[in-house]
Amino acid sequence: MPSNQQILLDNRPTGEALVSNFKMVTADTPALKDGQVLVRHHFLSLDPYMRGRMNDAKGYTAPQALGQVMIGGTVGEVVESRSPKFAVGDTVVGMGGWQQFSVVDAEQLGALRKVDTTHVPLSHYLGAVGMPGVTAYYGLVKIIEAKAGQTVVVSAATGAVGSAFVALAKARGCRAVGTAGGPDKCKYAVDELGFDACVDYKTHQDAGSLSKAIKGHCPDGVDGYFENVGGMVLDAVLPLMNAFGRIAMCGMIAGYDGKPVPMSYPALILMSRLRVQGFIVSEQMDVWPEALKELGMLVATGKLKPRETVAHGLQAAPEAFLGLLKGKNFGKQIVKLI
Repeated sequence: MPSNQQILLDNRPTGEALVSNFKMVTADTPALKDGQVLVRHHFLSLDPYMRGRMNDAKGYTAPQALGQVMIGGTVGEVVESRSPKFAVGDTVVGMGGWQQFSVVDAEQLGALRKVDTTHVPLSHYLGAVGMPGVTAYYGLVKIIEAKAGQTVVVSAATGAVGSAFVALAKARGCRAVGTAGGPDKCKYAVDELGFDACVDYKTHQDAGSLSKAIKGHCPDGVDGYFENVGGMVLDAVLPLMNAFGRIAMCGMIAGYDGKPVPMSYPALILMSRLRVQGFIVSEQMDVWPEALKELGMLVATGKLKPRETVAHGLQAAPEAFLGLLKGKNFGKQIVKLI
């Protein structure tokens, strides 16, 4: 069995996460038992939710354990199998974590899934045709319930979730407006992803100014808002929401360092009779098949062209992750491991 490089959570961050919170080790890969497979990871997914898991605080799942391999989605190939469900050479997606290899119990429901790379590149199963894409689908289709002619807004527009969100929204005949950080990201959002408009939040010092800029691109108000960020962006969008609008609360990256993220005008929820719903996509497994089918078709037909930022080598994962939290990535952040 091969030796296995791993990155562990060594200590918990106090405030901003640091490279020193992580530790790289080399471990022996255990021999396979009946029903298990050995997966060699080709790509590792880096996602904002991982920052919340680093805290020893109440959340929707247990905190990341100290001294254990950091959680994370992976895609790769089966290199050894003692399960009739998987053969050597199968390309698979799972939650292998920040390491080169993982031993997976193939009998565990949902632990490992075969994927077809004929029309969809393997790495896209970590983004557009994976968890981020299904997240966008659930928020738009099941919570916002987008319909033709409506206006929908998404924060972090050029990220893995935002780029899938706009493709799904345009397929339903919606007007799609995004917010992103920097002119290059906003230009990409409009010219390549297909947003009707994208507002650079970095050019605004307060929610009032940002709200005015967004309003200029939403002449009929906002029917649905997909929230990835919180803070100033949420405060900017809330006054623009139409009566009986829907807000899908997916992420609060503005508060992932442990700081509170207050809402300036919560009375607007009542005044506009808004429906605000938080969700965790891993709790909505019944939606995944229909979502993945549509997302795969959008990628295969070129209607969804996801962009990736690629770090090389497992040792690059901590720096790439910290960069992701500061918005340094352009599109989906992944780590190439081979």
